[in-house]
Amino acid sequence: MLIKIHEGYRKTVSLCDLDLIGKTFEEGIMRIEIKEGFFKGEKKNKQEVLEILKDMQKEDATFNIVGKESVETALEAGIIDKQGIIKIKEVPIALVLL
Repeated sequence: MLIKIHEGYRKTVSLCDLDLIGKTFEEGIMRIEIKEGFFKGEKKNKQEVLEILKDMQKEDATFNIVGKESVETALEAGIIDKQGIIKIKEVPIALVLL
């Protein structure tokens, strides 16, 4: 997985499966572009991502999560729940905005 933390008024965490970088998915009116500038961060394993997600949740960060492995990891970390997941072309996506 690739994870990147964007600094700002509130931290924004972008997390995606490695194989999705640079791809675009469209279905009906929904569209997501997995841009390198936003999503391409550091490559981390599941345990490292779990720790980062939990730390960032404590800081009231927002989250942009794309891909099966990434969404499953966010579920395990307690960042999202199943009702908050949408799919575009079978790619799971979750946003956490506070």
